[in-house]
Amino acid sequence: MITFGCPDRTGIIARISSFLADNGGWIVEAAYHTDPETGWFFTRQEVRADSLPFGVGELRERFAGVATSLGAQSTWTVTDTGSRKRVVILVSKEGHCLYDLLARVATGELDVEVSAVIGNHPELGDITRAHGIPFHHIPFPVNDPEGKQAAFAQLRQLVEKHDPHAVVLARFMQILPPELCAAWTGRTINIHHSFLPSFIGARPYHQAHRRGVKLVGATCHYVTADLDAGPIIEQDVMRVHHGDSVADMVRKGRDIEKVVLARGLRWHLEDRVLVHGNQTVIF
Repeated sequence: MITFGCPDRTGIIARISSFLADNGGWIVEAAYHTDPETGWFFTRQEVRADSLPFGVGELRERFAGVATSLGAQSTWTVTDTGSRKRVVILVSKEGHCLYDLLARVATGELDVEVSAVIGNHPELGDITRAHGIPFHHIPFPVNDPEGKQAAFAQLRQLVEKHDPHAVVLARFMQILPPELCAAWTGRTINIHHSFLPSFIGARPYHQAHRRGVKLVGATCHYVTADLDAGPIIEQDVMRVHHGDSVADMVRKGRDIEKVVLARGLRWHLEDRVLVHGNQTVIF
């Protein structure tokens, strides 16, 4: 799999296609996009591994020259889709997103290794261990900045031990410090309800119910130091009926959060998400 971004110009597609053809590469899926506002070109090329006379490491080395000649710098990747990717999931007390992801992994819908689940509460330990996955409980003290800093240090050590391709915040109710956002940039995925920024703070569904909203939704995005403002991967909405109670709205919100998070994680793991600034291209 090759993903690629560079300043737009003539001949980019021909250059990439010629490189792959010269090496026997059989392209089975190709997608392209040019952003006219930034003048940036994006592509994703899926190539049959058995069509190449060498492995992914040598493909990466050979393609580096093409990327450099086209001005891609660091905005390209070559990955082997045959290698199972690793995910670490962070949770608190709400389990709907975790339950959904574990079910998708157990049924093979998400072909990924969940290396660990880490929670700042112990409630979701039993379901995690029932799936044969290690669960780690790290308490985050309240009104104790030094204690919270130590907890984040322990969290970082545990996560980085697994070197995951994605760190999923499955309703993890802690704000990652800027140093963790920087260390895990481009691979930390969060989910939140769509009421932000209209209904900020506690009990957002109660606020939305009083306002008479007609839609509930969710946003899946990459985590940055700007809270809930990172590049968006996926969004979706569900209708709210005037007779729906707050509990009905919460249930619908949880349903849409599960679906949006699963989609966003899948696209990330399949290298379908290309980030440019605070925007994304999804192939």
